[in-house]
Amino acid sequence: MSDYGSAPMADQQKTDYPNLDPYASSNGSEAQAKAQSGLQNARDSVYNNASAAYDSVANHPMTQNVVNGPVAEKAKEEVNKTSNEFSNLANSRKTPDQPAATGQSLTNYHSMFYNLLSWENPRATGISFATTIVFIFGTRYIPVLKYLFKGLYIIFGITAAAEIAGKVAFDKGLATQMRPRKYYVVPKENLERALEDVEQLINFFVIEVQRIIFVENVYATIAAFTTTFIGYWLVKFVPKWGLALIATTFIYTLPLIYVRNREQIDNQLERAGNMIGQQTQQAKEIAAYHTGRATETVKNTASTYTAKAQEMVGHAKNRAASPGAPNPANLNPAKHDPEREVHGEDFPTAPREAFHNAPHDGPVVAQAEAGSAEPIQI
Repeated sequence: MSDYGSAPMADQQKTDYPNLDPYASSNGSEAQAKAQSGLQNARDSVYNNASAAYDSVANHPMTQNVVNGPVAEKAKEEVNKTSNEFSNLANSRKTPDQPAATGQSLTNYHSMFYNLLSWENPRATGISFATTIVFIFGTRYIPVLKYLFKGLYIIFGITAAAEIAGKVAFDKGLATQMRPRKYYVVPKENLERALEDVEQLINFFVIEVQRIIFVENVYATIAAFTTTFIGYWLVKFVPKWGLALIATTFIYTLPLIYVRNREQIDNQLERAGNMIGQQTQQAKEIAAYHTGRATETVKNTASTYTAKAQEMVGHAKNRAASPGAPNPANLNPAKHDPEREVHGEDFPTAPREAFHNAPHDGPVVAQAEAGSAEPIQI
């Protein structure tokens, strides 16, 4: 065989990738071992230099003053307080003791959002508020999807290039060397817990919408009406990210204003409630007064007309019972008169023979004068 040969069979069985070096010699194992040894030495050298540089910076007097000085102590204290507040916020996710108006239990997120928006943990609430504002501006001015695809193709390109370069130079891919023994998977318990959280979050919004619609709290319903009414007009000339920014600002700042001025606001609300109650009671009294008057007027009118009707009926009965009252049966006296006898004087122009020849026990038919063809029925 020539000097140009393929890699040993054992090395070929170790990987599924083809040997990309057509000039690899038969003693490639020694070259590979030397290359790996040089690579390990380079790694050790870089690690030792980095460790020495870190120790030098960490042990420098200026660094010690910064790390152990009052600024560092203050920063550590703030970090600890912030961490504790986030822990309190996470622990507040409990089912509230007070149920809804229907008697059913509320979700865990009712307690957590109340704790968050009531500023009981100001650092956690402030950080969440700032994070939401930054996210809104980020989605507005930063093409997140574009940079996501860019980051992905850079990562994929680097790993592919490292794998190919390692196969060419060392007969083993660099990405293959960094491959974990077992790929990461999401545990079933974590998935179930996440799905339960999603269910609780969805039910939080569903329950709150129904509580607002069915006026479980009249102030919340009025606030929702005002917000949606303003949003209806703002959506015509404010972009979506602007609406999201305005809504987030109101959601976080209005509870803070109430917390800072709770006593004054409660007093004003109490006065407004008393005033509304007084006006409502006065309106009820006025309505009851006018209703009573109207009812009395109707009763009096009905009694008056009933008495008049009864009086008219009584007069009619008295007139009917008096001796001089006309008999209804005699209202048509001609109906009971005997049949009147017809005489010739009643028809002076009729011929006399018609009366002499006509029978006297029935109607008389008189012939009209000459020239008339119609008989006269009497």
